[in-house]
Amino acid sequence: MSLYRVAQDKLESVLRTSYSAENILERNDLQRLLRNDISPVGDDLMVIAEEFGDWEDSTRRIDLLCLNKVADLVVIEIKRTEDGGHMELQSIRYAAMVSSMTLDQVIKTYSRFKSIDEELAKTEVLGFLEIESDEEKELTGEVRIVLVSANFSTELTTAVLWLNRHELDITCIRLCPYKLGDQVLIDATQIIPLPESEDYEIRVREQEKEKRKVLGGRQEIFRRFWARLIEHSCVRTQLFANRKPNSSHWLAAGIGRSGFNLAGVLTQHTAQVECYIRIGGPGEKSKSAFTQLFARKAEIEAKFGAELIWQELPDRNGCRICSQFPGGWKSPEQDWQLIQDRMIDEIIRMEAALKKPIQELKL
Repeated sequence: MSLYRVAQDKLESVLRTSYSAENILERNDLQRLLRNDISPVGDDLMVIAEEFGDWEDSTRRIDLLCLNKVADLVVIEIKRTEDGGHMELQSIRYAAMVSSMTLDQVIKTYSRFKSIDEELAKTEVLGFLEIESDEEKELTGEVRIVLVSANFSTELTTAVLWLNRHELDITCIRLCPYKLGDQVLIDATQIIPLPESEDYEIRVREQEKEKRKVLGGRQEIFRRFWARLIEHSCVRTQLFANRKPNSSHWLAAGIGRSGFNLAGVLTQHTAQVECYIRIGGPGEKSKSAFTQLFARKAEIEAKFGAELIWQELPDRNGCRICSQFPGGWKSPEQDWQLIQDRMIDEIIRMEAALKKPIQELKL
């Protein structure tokens, strides 16, 4: 893969470089930069620890330990080498070591990482997960792995592909450095799974997994509800095209700008369509975005076709714009399609009403 600069009459190739040539270090530079902004790896991640090693009889450390929106732990291993070394084997060991962590342990870990008290850490973690109380949520027990390197050897990628076929969840992100004048540019590319085949690979893995595993209770209801919603929505919108069913009470979709997520949400007796705003860094950016959008309330609601609920959420780092209607996860299964049809209709209208104003925000 090459990177080009648009010149007046032609495309000029941007020279590829190496981290060693640019004196960019693994821990002091790459790891620090990703700790401060994890979006090149994924915009649904929250860093909860750096150099994590809270276990006995081992001096090994996880470069970055993260949490994702569906309450999976995510182990991120970083190398600046051109082949990735044996990072897949190392990361599997780390994933096993953290697999028994609880949500309470995550909050305590985040508290130490951020040097903040546990109540504030709890508020921020629950805010990221978009839940009101830690009694409503626990970690899924699943651990995802993300490998980040300048490049990967065929040996490593072959191993990762094989491991993914056997129910592991490993993503490879290539951070390739380029030199343009005095600037170092980094091209962040997901190479495993390929974005265009990721949905298919996920579906195959899910089908194989579901043959051997049956989820219980509420989680099974959520999974089946979202599976049908995804299937029904494909006729009308691509918002959920790359999503997989999960056992959470909500299903998210992007709206084209980091920090803004559309989602369908189920509680016991109500359904909700929302745009949740949580921009990385200080909470003031989220509040500023909400304020700017609220100033266009009449225009947005006219486009949506109904009044919306505007929640600034002053005690949290995020804000919410939503619509609610009757019909939750306790509704009879024969009523699901009516709930799903309305949820799909409202999320299409919400995207249409908010996408342009969100793109025009000055942040």
